[in-house]
Amino acid sequence: MATKAKKTKTAEKKLVTASQVTWRDVEIGGILTDAGSASLRRTGDWRSERPVLDKEKCNKCGLCWLHCPDAAVEQCEDGYYEIKFYSCKGCGICAEICPKEAITMIEEVEE
Repeated sequence: MATKAKKTKTAEKKLVTASQVTWRDVEIGGILTDAGSASLRRTGDWRSERPVLDKEKCNKCGLCWLHCPDAAVEQCEDGYYEIKFYSCKGCGICAEICPKEAITMIEEVEE
């Protein structure tokens, strides 16, 4: 009975644009109850480190794109990859997986 009531309440929620939602809007515990709503949240705000790509070392293999759990890596027209900091949580998987060590993690600095 409680599950049905929760589903109804969730269904009544109106999805808003990404610019209107921040990490502070996420429920306690970081639980996202609306399926597919992570793309609407500015999840990159809570990282403590950010990846930096050195294009001179990059061989365009795409392993960073393939392994990023947040889909925060996009391929550019020139074949190189760039990080979308809007959704990057700074986990460092891209830096660990890079065979050319073209991605390094640096401390995030608040502006």
